[in-house]
Amino acid sequence: MSLFRKFLYFGSTLWLLAGCGFEPLYGSKGQSVQVDAALNEISIKPIKGRSGQQLYNHLLDQLNPRGVPAHPRYVLVVAASVGKITLGIKRDETATRARLSLSANFKLHGSSNNAVVFSGTSISTNSFNIVDSEFVTLSSEKDAIDRAARVVSENIKIRLALYLNRIGHAQR
Repeated sequence: MSLFRKFLYFGSTLWLLAGCGFEPLYGSKGQSVQVDAALNEISIKPIKGRSGQQLYNHLLDQLNPRGVPAHPRYVLVVAASVGKITLGIKRDETATRARLSLSANFKLHGSSNNAVVFSGTSISTNSFNIVDSEFVTLSSEKDAIDRAARVVSENIKIRLALYLNRIGHAQR
């Protein structure tokens, strides 16, 4: 593709995005700081189960990298569950692969009135091998849960950032 054609293609794409109201979340330094500050005002309730603990830790890293807020504006409540389906059945009816899904239902409450201001669901699916060694299989399953918790926490952060950015524009 020639340089001129690339310019026309990308230039027309940018005009289309500008016309539809597209606005990048982290478009300017000021917006980035506002969104990060708003995310840092979210307190996260502990999540039940081992997979919930992993999700909780990833959410802390995503939302509160400088520590838990002293006076939170919002409280995030998350309920997580893990499902596992075995796949790749051999002739002797043993599974060789498993698909693991981590599902998290989350609700963002206002800390002053405890009303739900935003809610959603995030799901991540991973797979792992089932081998003869029980230790290796268990280790692979734990790693799959950790990968799923990382993806779910990133998804929740993005969705919360979009929500907080949207209400920030409405309040201006």
